[in-house]
Amino acid sequence: MPKFVYDFTEGNKDLKDLLGGKGANLAEMTNLGLPVPPGFTITTEACRYYLEHGTLPEGLESEIDDHLTALESAMGKRLGEAGDPLLVSVRSGAKFSMPGMMETVLNIGLNDESVHGLAAQAGDERFAWDSYRRLIQMFGRTVLDIDGELFEDALEAAKDARGTKDDNDLDAGDFRELVGTFKDIVSDQAGRDFPTDPREQMNLAMMAVFDSWNAERAILYRRQERIPVDLGTAVNVCSMVFGNMGMDSGTGVCFTRDPASGQQGVYGDYLQSAQGEDVVAGIRNVVPLIELEKIDKPSYDQLLEIMETLENHYLDMCDIEFTIERGKLWMLQTRVGKRTAAAAFRIACQLLDQGLIDADEAVDRVTGDQLAQLMFPRFAAGAAKEGTLLTKGMNASPGAAVGKAVFTSARAAEFAGRGEDVILVRRETNPDDLSGMVAAQGVLTSRGGKTSHAAVVARGMGKTCVCGAEELDVDVKGGVFTAPGGVTVREGDVISIDGTSGEVFLGEVPVEDSPVVRYFEGELKAADGDELVQAVHRLMKHADERARLKVRANADNPEDSARARRFGAQGIGLCRTEHMFLGDRRQLVEKLILAETDDERQAALDALEPLQKQDFEGIFTAMDGLPVTIRLIDPPLHEFLPDLTELSVKVALAGDAADPQDRRLLEAVHRLHEQNPMLGLRGVRLGLVIPGLFSMQVRAIAEAAAERARAGGEPKPEIMIPLVGAVQELEAIRDEALEILAQVEESTGVDVHALIGTMIELPRAALTAGQIAEAAEFFSFGTNDLTQTTWGFSRDDVEAAFFSRYLELGIFGVSPFETLDRDGVGRLVRIAAEEGRKARPDLKLGICGEHGGDPDSVHFCHEVGLDYVSCSPFRIPVARLEAARAAIESGGSDAR
Repeated sequence: MPKFVYDFTEGNKDLKDLLGGKGANLAEMTNLGLPVPPGFTITTEACRYYLEHGTLPEGLESEIDDHLTALESAMGKRLGEAGDPLLVSVRSGAKFSMPGMMETVLNIGLNDESVHGLAAQAGDERFAWDSYRRLIQMFGRTVLDIDGELFEDALEAAKDARGTKDDNDLDAGDFRELVGTFKDIVSDQAGRDFPTDPREQMNLAMMAVFDSWNAERAILYRRQERIPVDLGTAVNVCSMVFGNMGMDSGTGVCFTRDPASGQQGVYGDYLQSAQGEDVVAGIRNVVPLIELEKIDKPSYDQLLEIMETLENHYLDMCDIEFTIERGKLWMLQTRVGKRTAAAAFRIACQLLDQGLIDADEAVDRVTGDQLAQLMFPRFAAGAAKEGTLLTKGMNASPGAAVGKAVFTSARAAEFAGRGEDVILVRRETNPDDLSGMVAAQGVLTSRGGKTSHAAVVARGMGKTCVCGAEELDVDVKGGVFTAPGGVTVREGDVISIDGTSGEVFLGEVPVEDSPVVRYFEGELKAADGDELVQAVHRLMKHADERARLKVRANADNPEDSARARRFGAQGIGLCRTEHMFLGDRRQLVEKLILAETDDERQAALDALEPLQKQDFEGIFTAMDGLPVTIRLIDPPLHEFLPDLTELSVKVALAGDAADPQDRRLLEAVHRLHEQNPMLGLRGVRLGLVIPGLFSMQVRAIAEAAAERARAGGEPKPEIMIPLVGAVQELEAIRDEALEILAQVEESTGVDVHALIGTMIELPRAALTAGQIAEAAEFFSFGTNDLTQTTWGFSRDDVEAAFFSRYLELGIFGVSPFETLDRDGVGRLVRIAAEEGRKARPDLKLGICGEHGGDPDSVHFCHEVGLDYVSCSPFRIPVARLEAARAAIESGGSDAR
C-alpha cells in the first residue's frame, strides 16, 4: 500500500511531485533546523485518487490518525481539546506555485468550547474570538462555498457600528457577536450548522483543498501558466501559530531580493496583529518589512539571517511567509519566488557574479516569455505630461498599460472580447478575479502591497500592476473611482498605469520602444545601456554559444529581412511570395487569371517577373551570406480576386451598364470558387495546373541571385515547393526548376546554386517522407497547415466556434495553433524527420509555422533534431534564448 502522509521531518525540496511545493519546502526548512511549526503533508497521490474515484484512498484516514496523534504528542495538546486546544491549518500546495488559486483554512479545531480554552491559555479573549470568527469565515467561504461578501459585509457592519475602519478597534464582544452572525450565515446559506467536531472540520477542509484543484479559477490559472492538469495538489496540516495575538505578534511576506527589479535588499510587507490571509488578500494596508526592525528587532535580525540561509541554500531568490507569535519567529512557507521579467535577468546575472550558479544555469533561469515581456513598449520619456496624474501607488509589476477602466472581471472579459484594452480596477483582487486579470492589460488596486494577491499574480503573468493606491476611493458596485481633488473616473474612461513608477494617469499616455528592443535593433549598445540591457546582452551572448538550433525569420520583404538580421536571424526560413502580389500588383495577377490565351498568360507573367526579381534582390542583399528559403506561391488564386458577394452586387446593381472587366472578373470568381479552398487548387497544384507560374518565380529567384553574385554578394537561395503530398508532384516541379536554373546560369554566366525542397504540411507527406526525401534537399515543416490537416480543423472557423469550450473541457490544455501538439502533429514531424534522414542523411530540416517562436515548440524541435526554427522577426530573440535552454536542459542531446 502506498504511503499517503509524510511528516515534515521526512520530506525534502526534491519531492515536489509527491509533496507539492509547499510541503517539500516546509520539509526542507525543517531539515535545515529553521523554526517551522510541526505538521505533516498528505500527498498529491491521495488527491489524484480522490479526484478520480470521488472517495479517499484506503488507509489514508488511518495514516492521518497516526500522524495527528504524533503531532498531538509533540505539541502536548489534542486537536480541539476544550481546555488547551491544538489548532491546525489546512493548506493547499501543488508542485507549481498557484498563488491564491486553491484553498486554505486556518484555526481548525475551534468550537464553542475550545474557544474558551484558547482564550484562557492566551490570556486574551479578543484574540480567541477573532480566531474563531476567522475559522467560520474561511470555512464557510472555501469549504461550504458561501459567498465571501456576506461575511465581509457583516464585518464591515460591525466596524461601522464602532465608527471605525480598522479591525483592531473591535473588541472581544464584537467578535463574539460576529461568531454568532457568521454561524447564522452558514446555517442560512449551507443548509447545515457549522461543524463543531474538530476532526470533521479537518476532513472537510482537506477534501475542499482536493476539490479546489478543479475550481474554475485554478483551471484558468493552469491554462494561463501551462501547468499540467493531472498533477493534483498536496494538503499540508500544520500546527497553528498566531500573528493576531496582539501588537507583539504579526505576519508578513518577504523576498530575498526585490521581485519587481531584482535589486538586493530588504523587501516585503508586515502587518501587526494579523493572520497571513490579511497580507496576501490586501484587505489591510501593510508596512514595509524594514519597519519590523523598529517593531521587533530580535525577530527582524533572525529573519534576515534566515533569508540569507535560504537564498544560499536554494541558490535563488526566495519568497518567504512568516508569523511572529508574541516575539517568536516562525517560518510558514518558502519557495523560489515569482519575479518580473526584468528581475529574472538581473538576478540571474547577480547570482552568476556571486559564483552561486554558472553561465548555463543563468541562461536556464530566464525564459523566452520573460524576454518577450521586456520587449513590450513603455511610457515615453516626458510623455506623462500628456496625461493627468491622478495618484501614485506601489510599483508592483512593471510595464506600461493603457485601457478603459473596468471594475469587475466579467466586464473586463466582456470588453476584451470586443477587442478593447482594459485596466481592471479593484479595491483588492481575490482568486476569483483571475479571468479579469487575464483579459486586462493591467491591474490597479487601492489596497494591498507588493505581496498582495494582485501583485503576486500579475508578476507571474507578466501583467503591469499598481497596488495600494490608497488615495483612490474605489466603488466597485457603482463602477467609479474618485481620485484626489474630486476627479472621478467611470467605467469606460481611459486610464494609463505605470507599473515601474506606480503612477496612475487619466487619459492615454504615449508609449515608446523598450531599451531591450533598441538594443536588439542596434540603436543602443550594450555598454551604453542600463543594468537590464547589459544583463540581456550577457545572457543572449552565452545563449548563442550554447544553442544548436539555428533561428531564421519569416520575412517577405527587404525591410523585415534587415530587421530580422539585426534581431539575430541566421537566415530566412519562410519568404511567402504571394505577399509580393498584393497592392498595385493585384491587377497583374487578375490579368494572369483572366488570360484566355497562352500569349495573354505569358504577358501577365512577364510583367510580374521583374517585380519579383526586384523583391528577391532586396532580400538577398539584406540576408547576404545567409540562406533564404523562398516558398513558391501557395494560396488559391481566388484570394487575389474581389469578394464574390460584393462583386455580384456591384454587377447586379449596374445592370446593362456594368463594366465588362467586372463581368469577366465575376465569371472568373465563379469559375475559381471552391467549397473548401484550403484543400483545393493551391500550392504545388497551382504550379502543375497553370503553365509558367512557378517557372516565372524560379527564374526571378535565379536572376536576382545572379545579379547579387555579380555585385559581389553571396546569395544562398532555397526554393521551397508547397503542399506536396506525393513525391511525383515534387519531382515534376523540381525538374522544371532545375531546367530554369540551368538556363539562367547559361545566360548570366553565374553558377546559381539553389537547394530545392518542400514544405511538409500534409499528413501524407509526413508519412511518405522517405520517398519525398529522395527528391528533396530539405524539409520545412509548415505546422500551421499540418495542424489544420491533422486535426481536421479550419483554423479561421474553429477558434471562434468552439476552442474555448475545448479548453474548458481539457481536450487540450493550450491551443494547438499556439504550442505544437506533440502527440499528434509532433509525432508526424518526428516520423518525417527520421524517415527523411534515413533516405537522405544530409537532409536539412526546419520548421516555419508560427510554432517556430513558441518556447515549448522550440524545445520539441531541438529534441527531434531539426536544424532550425523560423519565426516572425520580433520573436527571434525569444527563439534564440529557448534554443539555448533546450540544449542546456537536454545536455546537448537530441534525436539525431
